[in-house]
Amino acid sequence: MNLTLKIWRQTDANDKGKMVDYKVTEISEHMSFLEMMDVLNEQLINKGVEPVAFDHDCREGICGMCSMYINGEAHGPDRGVTTCQLHMRMFKDGDTITIEPFRAKAFPVIKDLVVDRSAFDRIQHAGGYISVNTSGNTQDANATLISKHAADEAMDAATCIGCGACVASCKNASAMLFVGAKVSQYALLPQGQIEAVDRVKNMVAQMDLEGFGNCTNTGACEVECPKGISLENIARMNREFLSANVKS
Repeated sequence: MNLTLKIWRQTDANDKGKMVDYKVTEISEHMSFLEMMDVLNEQLINKGVEPVAFDHDCREGICGMCSMYINGEAHGPDRGVTTCQLHMRMFKDGDTITIEPFRAKAFPVIKDLVVDRSAFDRIQHAGGYISVNTSGNTQDANATLISKHAADEAMDAATCIGCGACVASCKNASAMLFVGAKVSQYALLPQGQIEAVDRVKNMVAQMDLEGFGNCTNTGACEVECPKGISLENIARMNREFLSANVKS
């Protein structure tokens, strides 16, 4: 395939930035999107041009690093995949593909397609943990009985990889799906009850402090989430938040 790429180029956080057009040729439909970007960068390096900076790590849909806004969609036109799992067979020969960084006040651009998502880390640090007494004899893991329904729901919430697609897809740049998932994975389990009140209050407070917007109730976050995190987690977070404020 021969493609035209319109890519956002920005040297640093203070640069105004602009869209730049590139041509790539002989792209296989079996390549992943990031492999196509590798081909582009190899061509640019051979021409003495600065390669396009973009985030990546595992390239297996696990780490959540590959945050790209492709043709107006977080992670591109496919569903249930990260950018590294998106394949070029989703496009056609001669297509023009627009590639931008995730846009959000809380995700400032570092360079080109790389954004700073450390706001998610700070939200997690605010309450994404449980207390465990490790002195003396540790309790057997099977001693605490958990229903299969609760365990399944907690695991579903825990599959969130923090890629930020929910924020990029929301017109208010809301992080409530991410925070809802992180609150839910603990709220559903007995081990998470010790910090339950402080957890949700602290994580929501940190979310607001980072500058994320409120939920729009349009459901775009769930649609674009590569792990299919359910909107039910936002509802659970809201219930936990109201309950925590009543208890305190």
